[in-house]
Amino acid sequence: MDKGLHFMFCVITTVLLLRESSQTGEKNDPKVLAASKSAFGSDSRGPEAGLPTLTVTTILEDPYVMVRSAELEGYCMDLLKALAAMLHFSYKVKMVGDGQYGAVSSSGNWTGMIGEILRQEADIAVAPLTVTSAREEVISFTTPFLQTGIGILLRKDTVSQEMSFFHFLAPFSKETWTGLLFAYVLTSFCLFLVARLSPCEWNEPKSEENHFTFLNSLWFGAGALALQGVTPRPKALSVRVIAAVWWLFTIALLAAYIANFTALLSSGSEQLPIQTFEDLVKQRKLEFGTLDGSSTFYFFKNSKNPIHQMIYEYMDKRRDHVLVKTYQEAVQRVMESNYAFIGESISQDLAAARHCNLIRAPEVIGARGFGIATAQASLWTKKLSVAVLKLRESGDLDYLRNKWWETSCLHKSRDRWSPLQPQALGGLFLTLAVGLALGVIAAVVELSNKSRRAAGHAKKSCCSVFTEEMCTRLRIKENTRQSQEPSGRANA
Repeated sequence: MDKGLHFMFCVITTVLLLRESSQTGEKNDPKVLAASKSAFGSDSRGPEAGLPTLTVTTILEDPYVMVRSAELEGYCMDLLKALAAMLHFSYKVKMVGDGQYGAVSSSGNWTGMIGEILRQEADIAVAPLTVTSAREEVISFTTPFLQTGIGILLRKDTVSQEMSFFHFLAPFSKETWTGLLFAYVLTSFCLFLVARLSPCEWNEPKSEENHFTFLNSLWFGAGALALQGVTPRPKALSVRVIAAVWWLFTIALLAAYIANFTALLSSGSEQLPIQTFEDLVKQRKLEFGTLDGSSTFYFFKNSKNPIHQMIYEYMDKRRDHVLVKTYQEAVQRVMESNYAFIGESISQDLAAARHCNLIRAPEVIGARGFGIATAQASLWTKKLSVAVLKLRESGDLDYLRNKWWETSCLHKSRDRWSPLQPQALGGLFLTLAVGLALGVIAAVVELSNKSRRAAGHAKKSCCSVFTEEMCTRLRIKENTRQSQEPSGRANA
C-alpha cells in the first residue's frame, strides 16, 4: 500500500514538472520575446496574450537603424517600440533583401522595402522612407514622423575659397555701412555748425578764428572712429555734448564690428560659394549625385524647374559614376573626393554633425516627410497614423530627434552667420540723433544768452541782435573777404 502511494506521488510530481517546463519554454520562445517594448520602458507581451505579430522590414542607416552589440537600435527602432506599446502588437524585424528603399525596376516591378510589402514578405516598413506619389499609388503611408527636404552635402575644404579683398566689410550689411557714413557726415556737419553758433567756442567772430572748420570737424569724427584723440578740442558745452555722444556711438559700433567679425571668421559662412542648387550646376570643380533609385533622383527627373532638369541630366548621363548605392558610401565619397551629395537634408545634418569637416549648403528644396509604409487597405495604416500623431503631440518624437541627433558638432553645423543689419543698431543711431539735437539746442541757447546781454547794452531788440550774431557767425568768411577788398583797393 505504501509502495502504491509512493508510486502515485512520483507520477503526479513528474507530470507537474513537465507541465511547468513546457510553459517556461513557451515564455522563452523567440517569437514571444518579439513582443513590443516602449521607447521609455519595457512591455513584453507574448502570443498567450493574444497579440498579433507583424513582420517589419527596414534598412541599415545611421541613426535610424544600426547594429550595436549584436542588437538593433536607432531612431526607427525606438519609434517601433513606442508604437508597439501603444497599439499592443509584437513584431519581427528583418533587413530588406536587396538593400534598396523602393523604386520601379526596368522590368516594371518594385524593388526594396516597397517590393517586399507588395509581395507580402513584410507587413510594414519602418525606415527613413520618403512619402511620394508613385509609392502612394501602390502602398499606403502613415502620417509622416519626420519632416525633411533635399539638400547638398559638401566637404568644407573642397568649397572653401580665399577671402575677398574687401572681406573686412562683411561684418556689416550695405545698409549699415550707408547709415554709418551718413551718421559720420551729419555729425561732422553738426560739429561745424554748433562750433560756429556757440559763443563759447569763439566770442568775437570778427577778431577770433574758429578752429572747427568743416575739414577739421571731419578729422575730429574720424579720430573718434579710430579711438584716437585729435585737435581741435571742444570748449563749448554744446560741442562737447556732440563729441561725447559721437564717442559713445563709435565705441559701441566698434564693439559690434569686432564681435561680428570674430563670428564671421569662426563660422566660415562667407567661404561657402555653393549656397544654392544653381551654384552647384554652374561650378565645374565638384561632381554631384544622389542615391540610385531614391526618391530624390526621381524628384529631379519629374521636376519642371530648368535647374532641376540640368541636375537630372547630369546625373543620368553619368549614372554609373555619380550615383551611389548607400548613404554611407555617399558620405565616405564626399569626405574623400571632390564630390557633393544630394539627399535628405535631415540625414545630411547628422553627417555634418558627426563629421566636422562636412557642411550642408543653406538651400533646401522639395519639402517632404518620412512615413511608415503599409499595404493598401491595411487595417494598421489608420492605427499607426493616429499613434504617430499622439507621439508628436506628447513630445516623444522631439525627444527621439534630440536623442539620436545630439553630437558635439551639431551646434556648429547649425550656426548661420549673417551681416549685422541697421535694425540691430537702431537704438545706437537714435541715441546719436538725440545727442546731435541736444548739441544744436545747447548752441542756440548759448547764442541766445549772449544776444540777450548784447541787446541790453546796445538797447536793441533781442531778436535783431540774435539774427545779426547768427548771420555774422555763419558768413564770417564772406564778411572778412568784403572787409579786405576795400583795403586792397586803397593800397592800389
